[in-house]
Amino acid sequence: MTWTFTSDLAAYLAVAGPAVAARPVSNSILLTTADTLRRGGPHAFGPADPFFGWWTGADGVVSGGLLCTPPHPLLLGALPAEAVRALAAALDTEPLLAGIRGFNARRPDAQALAEAWVRPSRVAEENRLYRLAGLVAPDPVPAGRARLAAESDLPLLLEWITAFHEEAGVVGPASGARLRDRISYGGIRLWEHAGIPVSLASFSRPIGSAARIGPVYTPPAERGRGYAAGVTHAASEAAYAAGASEVLLFTDLANPTSNGVYLRLGYTPVEDRTEVVAA
Repeated sequence: MTWTFTSDLAAYLAVAGPAVAARPVSNSILLTTADTLRRGGPHAFGPADPFFGWWTGADGVVSGGLLCTPPHPLLLGALPAEAVRALAAALDTEPLLAGIRGFNARRPDAQALAEAWVRPSRVAEENRLYRLAGLVAPDPVPAGRARLAAESDLPLLLEWITAFHEEAGVVGPASGARLRDRISYGGIRLWEHAGIPVSLASFSRPIGSAARIGPVYTPPAERGRGYAAGVTHAASEAAYAAGASEVLLFTDLANPTSNGVYLRLGYTPVEDRTEVVAA
């Protein structure tokens, strides 16, 4: 039983890719992050080099993976308990893990790693993963309509995603390249009222069977009118139309309003994840 670490994305995809893809719901962020690196290059998330890892069990079978795109925390997928224990032990011995700023993992795994980490830490965020069980239209339907975002919307999208990052505490600036990529496959919907954009929802390129909604953003002055529900419903329909059989999203557990909106649209809880960072 062992962890293997590498800076080689191709090696990670070849060895760990099938095991990670076999659990597309729990491993959604791993899949979309690796896909972004494959399409956009190793510095798609920043100037630091990413690294990757996979767990090989006693039977010689690879059963899970992780990756890190500094300065973002170490990102873990679904892993067996023995893999988490071995990773906790490797925190003090593996050079590639020496500079990590935290962990993003399923809640029990994040807690176990935080307890083993020599650095003081704190919980930065707790998120809940939802999957769409059956799409339900907003009731009442908000005023306005959804439309595809186009290249001409890029300045507005950059402004809104930058505001979303600031509000949500996301590390790093909005990326025009990644927004253009999403526009290219129809992955961004805008909600318009009286011809003016008032909300947006995006979804990841379907990988295997799954696509993930997010980000969803409504400027503060436009909130409370149901626009986010309307545009999320439209983006969820679009994700199905793009080929996804599993439509997912994450919510911040500290935001009961958004959690309530998604439940009413037909999303059901799957699991909770915790982001632990150095204090």
